[in-house]
Amino acid sequence: MVHSIVPSVLRYVDQVARSGSIQGAAKELNIAASAIDRHILQIEDSLGARLFDRVPRGMRLTVIGESIVTLARRWRDDERRALAEIRQLQGVPFGIVQLAAMDSHATSFLPALVEHIASTHRLVSLSIELASTDEAVSMLLAGKADLAAVFNLPPRREFHVLWRDELPLGCVVAAGHPLAQASSTSLQEAAAYPVAMQSKSLAIRRYLEAQHSWLFAEPRGRLETNSLQLVKQLVLSGAYIAFTSELDAAMELIDGSLRFVPVRDKSVEPQTISILVDAAKAPSPAVKLVADALCLSVQQCLMAVRAVRAGP
Repeated sequence: MVHSIVPSVLRYVDQVARSGSIQGAAKELNIAASAIDRHILQIEDSLGARLFDRVPRGMRLTVIGESIVTLARRWRDDERRALAEIRQLQGVPFGIVQLAAMDSHATSFLPALVEHIASTHRLVSLSIELASTDEAVSMLLAGKADLAAVFNLPPRREFHVLWRDELPLGCVVAAGHPLAQASSTSLQEAAAYPVAMQSKSLAIRRYLEAQHSWLFAEPRGRLETNSLQLVKQLVLSGAYIAFTSELDAAMELIDGSLRFVPVRDKSVEPQTISILVDAAKAPSPAVKLVADALCLSVQQCLMAVRAVRAGP
């Protein structure tokens, strides 16, 4: 454990300012209140000026005290940056990794990823933003994400794809649906049932419109939404089916409440899942670590889904 190199008295002054009292600061820092009071009196005596006005409800910063607090917080920020640089030079994974992922990932492989990082790499923190493929791409290019897991990524020179896999297009149905026991289906057979369809903000919907526009020629009880959770609830009810991939309903496929029926039409292209970084930036040790764990989490999730489909 690295101890702070910020002088103790500056940390004490900063915490008293944050807590509003010496007693509150003592509780936060787990230090005797008398020790904090003594240090503050010593620095006030050294400066020849009060840092705090002692008021009935606690401690109130003076103008001079505000200057000292600003110094303390600047020093602490500098310390954090220096420690991050030192750990990077040492090759130790450290810091916050910003990950852009899809809505369906939140209930498939992301929980396992978060648990793994939290239990094995305590110096690495995750910031996860759920987005569409278009939004995730924009986040990477804008520096708002270090890493992304996306569906149906078109070829782009700006990105380095760390891992990619094909996902067969199929329809998900409730366990009691007439299609549930079928080994495969055609688009025409599946579209005879009401369809819960993803909105145009998602790549799979744009693919279906571009390659199989006849699906949208007549409403036929079709419902459109940008909420994957709503799509799954409607499918679970047995009233709807949905065209999607295995990852979109991984947990429900694993527990048996939904079934995945591949679409056998030769004209149907597989969907893809890609994990990528900005090709123009060298990933930090922390990003590399999370990327490796992310690839493994996706693969394990797919293996679990496909094991259920394969049966005993």
